[in-house]
Amino acid sequence: MNALEKIVLEKRKQVLEEKQLFPVELLERSIYFKNECVSLKKYLLREDKNGIIAEIKKKSPVLGAINPYVKVEKLSIGYMQAGASALSVLTDKKFFGGSNADLTTARKYNFCPILRKDFVIDGYQVIEARSIGADAVLLIAAILTREEIKQFTDLAHIHGMEVILELHAEQELEKLYDKVDVIGVNNRNLETMQVDIATSKAMAKRIPEGFMKISESGIEDPRIVLELKQLGYNGFLIGSCFMKHPEPEKACAAFIQQLNKLKKETYGA
Repeated sequence: MNALEKIVLEKRKQVLEEKQLFPVELLERSIYFKNECVSLKKYLLREDKNGIIAEIKKKSPVLGAINPYVKVEKLSIGYMQAGASALSVLTDKKFFGGSNADLTTARKYNFCPILRKDFVIDGYQVIEARSIGADAVLLIAAILTREEIKQFTDLAHIHGMEVILELHAEQELEKLYDKVDVIGVNNRNLETMQVDIATSKAMAKRIPEGFMKISESGIEDPRIVLELKQLGYNGFLIGSCFMKHPEPEKACAAFIQQLNKLKKETYGA
């Protein structure tokens, strides 16, 4: 059993337990169902930003503990002050050290788009995402059928959220649903956990026109962002690169400052 299969197996057990503890009827009483979601797509296209989606990730199956005691309130505010376009919050506890409470905390202190990053295998999790304050959800093609992707996308839209469909390999394009809002290309192979930026470069040519696309994982140099922008990418999800520093928000700020400097040197603006 590979790493992804282990995560999905554990997630199915977790969702079953949560359904019993917090039925949908209870989730729908959340105050966040009354609030309008913030558009991730619009923020990624803002000219005063660079499309950086800064991630709160306390640990990972590959690196183990990264920054387990980080204060979500301080970090989320710091990321936005640094110039990030949006936040991504890992809510999986066992493998990534996150929680639903982390996302709700980030929501409480920020008005930016917030992506709920988790392994969605049940429509219940889509509704749960809305109940904790998420503006967007991630769907991973590697663990879903095309019918599930369609079902979960439509459900997210009903509740005002946007959807990122994460792909890694060309064959996953067969699962593409034309109503997803953003295509995310994960440079990490979730079965082997190996990372290769070349994945985004290759997939850029294969993603149908008309889809906004973002690159995920392994982005540690602002020059990679500029290179991927030229290939049509609008967003760049960055987690470990920032989180491995004692103060991730400062690492984010330094990254964006360097990126702006490179843009000015390259384009003169």
